Amino acid sequence: MAEELLPWLYLFNRGEDTQAYHRFGAHQVAPGQWRFVVWAPHAQAVAIVGDFSAWKPLPLTVVEETGVWQGTFEAAVGQLYKVQITTASGETVEKIDPFAFAFERKPGTAARLVAELDFQWRDRKWLAHRQQSRAYDQPLNIYELHLGSFKRHDDGSYLTYLEAIDEVLPYVKKMGYTHIELMPLMEHLLDASWGYQLMGYYAPTSRFGAPAEFQAFVDAAHRLGLGVIMDWVPGHFIRNTDTLAQFDGTPTFEYQDPHRADNVRWGTWNFDLGKTQVQSFLISSAMFWLQVYHLDGLRVDAVSNMLYMDYDAGKEHDRNQTGGRENLEGIAFLQRLNTEVFAAHPDVLMIAEESSDFPQVSAPVDAGGLGFNYKWNMGWMNDTLRYFSLDPSVRLAHPDLLTFSWVYMHNEQFILPFSHDEVVHGKKSLMHKMPGDRYNQFANLRTMMVWQMTFPGKKLLFMGSEWGQFLEWRDWSQLEWRDLADPLNAAMQQFTATLNKLYRRTPSLWARDHSPAGIQITIGDSNQYLSYIRWDKGQDFIVVALNLMPEERQHFIVPVPRSGTYTVVLNTESYHFGGTWRRLQRTLRTRGVPAGDQPDSVEVVLPAMGALLIEQR
Repeated sequence: MAEELLPWLYLFNRGEDTQAYHRFGAHQVAPGQWRFVVWAPHAQAVAIVGDFSAWKPLPLTVVEETGVWQGTFEAAVGQLYKVQITTASGETVEKIDPFAFAFERKPGTAARLVAELDFQWRDRKWLAHRQQSRAYDQPLNIYELHLGSFKRHDDGSYLTYLEAIDEVLPYVKKMGYTHIELMPLMEHLLDASWGYQLMGYYAPTSRFGAPAEFQAFVDAAHRLGLGVIMDWVPGHFIRNTDTLAQFDGTPTFEYQDPHRADNVRWGTWNFDLGKTQVQSFLISSAMFWLQVYHLDGLRVDAVSNMLYMDYDAGKEHDRNQTGGRENLEGIAFLQRLNTEVFAAHPDVLMIAEESSDFPQVSAPVDAGGLGFNYKWNMGWMNDTLRYFSLDPSVRLAHPDLLTFSWVYMHNEQFILPFSHDEVVHGKKSLMHKMPGDRYNQFANLRTMMVWQMTFPGKKLLFMGSEWGQFLEWRDWSQLEWRDLADPLNAAMQQFTATLNKLYRRTPSLWARDHSPAGIQITIGDSNQYLSYIRWDKGQDFIVVALNLMPEERQHFIVPVPRSGTYTVVLNTESYHFGGTWRRLQRTLRTRGVPAGDQPDSVEVVLPAMGALLIEQR
């Protein structure tokens, strides 16, 4: 067995094993026989303890000079185990298996033996479609979901992965989204961390069921035509001493330097991204979720923390060996990660949650970029939320909060996010951020969502925002589904579904997201009104007109690129959406008068704090 492992362990130690989960951890090698392989380079001794040994140590043998230990023992599927390590100082500690495929329910940290993950997938049609399409010129409208608080049972218990197939997927499909983005589902102990302080990089959390049940969830989503993305956290990990921290008694996964290892802001340990074995561990984890669980992409969390030496509190003056503030090994790791992922899966999404102005995040590695294909546009998000939260009288002095984003909208391939981070910790829900009385809050929210849906870039919205939930998000209870008994909330939900479906069937709103030719700004110098045209790759287009003030505008002139007859395909002030207009202006005819650098124009009634979407028919 050791001879079989040696070539792979050589690659692992060089940082070149991108599927290390096939070798490490616990694998059934024959009926009732399990091989355990553990990386613990500075341990004096390593053993396995578990149900099958009455929790007495079963010693492993070191494999030559590789720092890896292995052994084969009798055990059964479902039994629990841990790794017992005798450190260089002689201390004996029990640790998790870093490569475990499943764990027991919290607060326990024992791994659970799982048979090989050979789920019978039925998503061939979805994967074939994914391989044949390019994300850049397809609609991408993501529903961000925290599975533990979307819905719960009456007794407060979680939905299972299997129950979520019926409770989550039909709803997301009905609402018109293209993808679900799951906040981290890898095993974690602290509910309040939302999954961002991880211990199990190869195990879906046992809170909601078994690994095969999560595979069934992804398979069902694909067969409904929904993609599945998951947040993935390669920058830092949980501090708990029985997990990855000081794994063999020395800094193993974290930096040797305690100052660099300590993540002050999040109370975690930073991975040593320059260590080759850590690179193999993390890149293999990314590959694992894409290959074994058929995920359609990973949203990589906290990329800024991996890009900068001085990102964390107390590290403001940290510099690299050349005197710069960049984390050189973090940059190299991200480039390597994306290179390996796209070499194996060129059709997946690698999305950076990156909050700085670091250049070329979504540019290819061979062009000097980090290699992601998308980056969250945090600047657009912050400016948009700040603008729409202002009283309209104050907005007059801040038109740049919207128009400045036009300057850099094509610097990266962007996703426009209204994520969970913006509706928690006292920030208020999206609806509660809006100024005015309840009616005006919904009017503002509808117009802001049109701004998001028609601005260049792909889309993301956090759960509950689609109907204007008033309470900010709470991870310990389900969404306020009772809100939907209120006519305004129900109308807001209908509006979101209508807007989502209009987006999906209108190539002008997504086919040229990343090209300057995809947008023409026709009224962009006003602090009260905006108008622009979105183009597809042919001659089709849609015209957007926004009124950012609470006064209706009669006889408003909207520039259009061609003469003829036009149709108002969406009016945010429709009675069906919670507005006051029962009789809608549907058909428009051009005036034969140029406007806004366009050869013709139409005259409309522009609703107060509202938006119109207009197409030529």
